[in-house]
Amino acid sequence: MGGLRAAVFGRDVEANGWPTVSVIMPIRDEAAGLDRAVASVLVQEYPIPFDVCLAVGTSDDGTERIADEIAAVDDRVRVVANPAGVTPTGLNAAIEATGGQVVVRVDGHSALSEGYIRRAVETMIRTGAVNVGGRQVPQPETPFEEAVAAATTSWLGTGGATYRVGGQEGLVDTVYLGVFDRTAGDEVGWFADDLIRNQDYELNIRLRAAGGEVWFDPELWVGYRPRGSWRGLARQYYEYGYWKAGVTGRHPGCARLRQVIPAAFPIVLGMAIGLTLRYRVAGIVPLAYAATLLVAGAGRDRRASRTAVASVLATMHLAWGTGFLRGAMHWLRTRRPRPITRLVDGRAASATKPSAN
Repeated sequence: MGGLRAAVFGRDVEANGWPTVSVIMPIRDEAAGLDRAVASVLVQEYPIPFDVCLAVGTSDDGTERIADEIAAVDDRVRVVANPAGVTPTGLNAAIEATGGQVVVRVDGHSALSEGYIRRAVETMIRTGAVNVGGRQVPQPETPFEEAVAAATTSWLGTGGATYRVGGQEGLVDTVYLGVFDRTAGDEVGWFADDLIRNQDYELNIRLRAAGGEVWFDPELWVGYRPRGSWRGLARQYYEYGYWKAGVTGRHPGCARLRQVIPAAFPIVLGMAIGLTLRYRVAGIVPLAYAATLLVAGAGRDRRASRTAVASVLATMHLAWGTGFLRGAMHWLRTRRPRPITRLVDGRAASATKPSAN
């Protein structure tokens, strides 16, 4: 049983009191969507007051000014500094600055669905889970973003991750963002500061190892805007793969087939293309792959063309796989991810030059 469920004496929260809630949001270069993201939190209906903490990294687009303006007009919001400018340090700074029994993570480019916080707390109490989450719902605004949305909500694009493609309510390995029992997070140490990406998955590994349960509730959902350029998409998935290698090295038992296949794919595809110069039959591999992508693209009920979706899928696969291989080679040499503590002009520097969330 989670600490939160014990704290409210089971399911009868109306009689015994609702747990306190703190919403945490790590932000950097999020000026375009910050007002919308914070507004989606502040309009949430919850039986007792809750607070919001914005952990702000040094930004180039005026994010700090917008965050300060929001805090100045709503006393539920406070701002804390995140000098390192990366997600895990921001999350941990916001957690340290708040005291809610429930910690709700929100990103600066996301928007909570109506009733999200209350439903998540009710699900947590009902199930005894230490982390609860729902669906990640893309909200594209351009043709390219439509193609990314179609790819990231397909099995071929994500390997069937429940929070991406949906599914039945129940136990999962990880969830999108997360609504956490603070007691459980305190016990395992919250987010690893040396993981720029994949720190949420790594935390869920430790929560589950400590006996906690991570729960998916399809009635919960969070909207987000997909990457809007080829460069941004490739960089995002390269970083996903790179930091997944660090998590896999730290927790070897966490690897899943859906992650192993794209990790090996750049090698297999490259070898097949090279062998076609001598053995034509090897050309079956890239041709079969291209055909599979086109079929997958045609099967998506989106406005994006099948060619665009197929191209996005290929970019995701190759960027993720390349990032994972490079990350794995670094991990094997050093047994740790690249450090992120060196600061350059007030921002954390890393070999992968991490983008904002």
